[in-house]
Amino acid sequence: MPTTPTIRAGIIGFGLSGRVFHAPFLATNPAFSLEVISTSSPERAADAKAQHPGAEIVASPEVLLARAGDLDLVVLASPAHTHLEQGLAALEAGAHLVIDKPFVPTVVDAKKLSAKAEEVGKTLAVFQNRRWDGDFLTLKRLIAEGALGSVHRFESTFERWGGPTRDRWQDTTTADQGAGITYDLGSHLVDQALHLFGPATVEQAELQVVRPGGVSDDDAFISLLHASGVRSHLTMSRAAAQSGPRLRALGSRAAYTVYGLDGQEPALKQRRWPGSDGYGVTPESEWGLLGIDGVEPGLVPVPTEIGNYPAFYAGVAASILDGAPSPVDPREAIEVVRILERAHALSAAAQSSAA
Repeated sequence: MPTTPTIRAGIIGFGLSGRVFHAPFLATNPAFSLEVISTSSPERAADAKAQHPGAEIVASPEVLLARAGDLDLVVLASPAHTHLEQGLAALEAGAHLVIDKPFVPTVVDAKKLSAKAEEVGKTLAVFQNRRWDGDFLTLKRLIAEGALGSVHRFESTFERWGGPTRDRWQDTTTADQGAGITYDLGSHLVDQALHLFGPATVEQAELQVVRPGGVSDDDAFISLLHASGVRSHLTMSRAAAQSGPRLRALGSRAAYTVYGLDGQEPALKQRRWPGSDGYGVTPESEWGLLGIDGVEPGLVPVPTEIGNYPAFYAGVAASILDGAPSPVDPREAIEVVRILERAHALSAAAQSSAA
């Protein structure tokens, strides 16, 4: 009986991204074998070896990329400004490629990677995992069912309290290098808005540095006008002591509002990986509300769909092994970068004219 080949994978980077958002899915999906992890930190190397004893730990991306020809997949969980060079090297070596968001800082760079992937016939997927948040899947279903009627406004907020700036690439590199909250969390919010409501233009962008010592934006608002007529108001921050609703969609029949973040990230941080009891399940106390204020039957709790980040890597496996489409089309990822670039340009122009 023929057996399905195993996808030999390597990860560049074992910070939050590699440790929490990539390695657990490769380790728990039988289609993959996690072969190599690169990290220059001795502490992270020890952690990687403890969590993934079957993987070889190497000290630099260059060592892993030199062996990319022996791998089927390279995952870039590295800083955004390194993605172009590392991605091209992996593709040229014959490996398929997953790139964590932010994808790259510019549309020019994004098109180079997409063109190279097409040229060598390899899968390229950008890790837009929050397409598989439980609340987002719920909203997507409600829209498809017509529960909201015609949506005219979508509000999406992703805010955190980051504290003072730290010695990490997100706080020490510039927006030109793909740093800042707009490239970071904004990549998710823009992708979700485009995924729900289609192509859009940037109507307004307010990006600012709030925390002392910051060199890239850490508080931002973007207003999109979709060709479908929907307006998306997207708010993201690393300096929010309190957060607004995570999602709110206003329609002609009803609205849907949900607070709090999807529980998959905290579960993964606690090493409760896919397959563990309750993974992806949202407690009833955190379900979103559907309805109209003051109109019977009032605001009704809606069971949240099961969060399903593992679906991304299931899609990567299907793309590599069966020729299925990438789980995140590179053309869609390029459009996200276009929106983010435009937001930075509009904000910079507004600040310049006000000076």
